[in-house]
Amino acid sequence: MESSTPSLHDEQSAPAESGSLHAALDSLHSLLVEGERLEGWAVQRRLFALTRRRILVGTTTGRLIFLVRRFLGGFDPQDVRWQDLRDARLNVGLFGADLVVTALRGGDLAGADLGTRTLVVTGLRKEQATTVYRICQAQEQGWREKRRVRDLEELRAKSGGVTIGTPAGTAESLGAGSHDSGPVERLQRAKEMLAKGLITDSEYESIKAKIVSGL
Repeated sequence: MESSTPSLHDEQSAPAESGSLHAALDSLHSLLVEGERLEGWAVQRRLFALTRRRILVGTTTGRLIFLVRRFLGGFDPQDVRWQDLRDARLNVGLFGADLVVTALRGGDLAGADLGTRTLVVTGLRKEQATTVYRICQAQEQGWREKRRVRDLEELRAKSGGVTIGTPAGTAESLGAGSHDSGPVERLQRAKEMLAKGLITDSEYESIKAKIVSGL
């Protein structure tokens, strides 16, 4: 993905604001680990932070970072790994854009259900926020596909060897079945795949037809 990091001059800023923004961006860069690259960022407009701490949102090759400005200087970071991202929404208004992110709570175990958290940043500069949102959407779609493939692999293991790669292969394998599963179990697995969005309605009908024809 090509870097789309906005310039300080993408939207007009007062000199004092530019100085504080440089400091915020320096803090953001200081959080990057080896091999990680900043791809975009968006700053909260001062109008939306008169009585609150200002927020900077940054997107990197590995995560989404929120920097919350302290009252006495410095920043407190929060981050969301791309694999934990579940939804990102952008609401663009007259004076700014609001970014709403829903993500799984931290945890490295794929089967662990720790619930979700929602992070909301209001009043981001619109052009910058749009860049951040596009990157979030690309990452969300990419990881959704990775999870789909992983779920198919898990179903393959449970079924004793389902061919992964094409819908036709999946239909053929589930329709033919395995030595340790009967037609009822194969049909139930197909229903589970349909419910999870792993196969389409037409693919499900094809699987069902193969199972029925084998009775």
